[in-house]
This record gives sequence, C-alpha cells and structure tokens, in this order.
Amino acid sequence: MNLKNFIPDIQRFLNGLKRPSKKTNLRKLVERGETIDSFIFRDAGKEDIPELGKLHAITWAETYNARNPNIKLRQYQWHKTFTEEDDGSWFCILVVNGKNELVGFAKGKTYRDNNSSQLRGDLNKIYLLKDYQRLGLGKKLFKLAVQRFLTMGVNDMVLFGVPQNPSSAFHEAMGGERLYSEKGNFDGGYRWSDLKKIIHELV
Repeated sequence: MNLKNFIPDIQRFLNGLKRPSKKTNLRKLVERGETIDSFIFRDAGKEDIPELGKLHAITWAETYNARNPNIKLRQYQWHKTFTEEDDGSWFCILVVNGKNELVGFAKGKTYRDNNSSQLRGDLNKIYLLKDYQRLGLGKKLFKLAVQRFLTMGVNDMVLFGVPQNPSSAFHEAMGGERLYSEKGNFDGGYRWSDLKKIIHELV
C-alpha cells in the first residue's frame, strides 16, 4: 500500500461511519410515509435552481462533515451553469420525493479527448441527502446517468472527487476503477471505460 494513500483511506472510513445505516434509513423512510417507488427521477430546469443550489450545498457539507453550507454560492454556480452553458453538453438528473422535495442529483458533462477527439463523459457531481442513502436510489441515479451518456454517444466516463470522500466505496461498487498518478497516489478519481458493459452489469 502506498503510504500517502493510507491517511485518506482512514479519513474516508471515518467519514463513512458518520452516515446512517441502511436499517436506520429504511426506518426513517417508513416514518416519513415514503416508499422506494414513490421517488421520481427527472431532469433539472432553471426553475429548480434555488432548491438545487440548496441541496448541493447541504449534501456536500454532509459528505465532508463541513459546517455552514454555502447555499448562495451553490445557487450562483447553478444559475451560471444554466445561463452560460446552454450548449447541450451537460445534464442534471434530480431525485424528487412525494412532497416534491429534491433529495439527490447527478450532473454529467461531455468533453473531447485532446489526444483522440473522442467524446467522453465526466460525472462531476452525484449526491444524495444522507437520510436517503443506502436505499438503492444512488444506484438508480447512477444508472440513469450512464444511460444518458450512452444516448449522447459516450462510452467512457470519469469522476474526479477527493480521496476522503466516503462515497468511494459506492463508486467502486458501481464498477469504477481507481485512477492513480505516476507516483502511485490515489487522488479520488475513477474511470468507467465501457459504459455499455456497466449498464448490463447494474441489475
């Protein structure tokens, strides 16, 4: 094991311990009067910017145990995305509960490989509120993102996070391969080199 990867591994493990268990979240689901089938997955629109920015700030803070999520900054960033990147190169899929509340989202963007000019995908955001994790919603959201990339002509996808992200186990369960630097360091990046294969494996 590369010693430089050891500390992030420990931090990732400790961050993961602060998440609710599947049993706990299933109990909360029932207490809220929700079922797994009651969630809707749909594309985000400009009208979602206020709540999407809020969700983004809160889920990021929950992931990294940060205080005081910067909601206004995230709302500004999403407003900029919707108004300045209206070129069809990206998408955002939302997870919405029965009360029409946003509980998760995934954002993907396409780009041209500098060496081959091949169209590739970047899944640069995928988050769920902690009370909605470990219920299968993340897997369905991930699968929908993969399907969207495939419809855009993309069969190769990357995700760049940070090594302390406790969702690394999820990325690996979804078939992601760790990306290592030339020095053997893991910096939180993953690659899926064959999305057509991945989509068939995600049952």
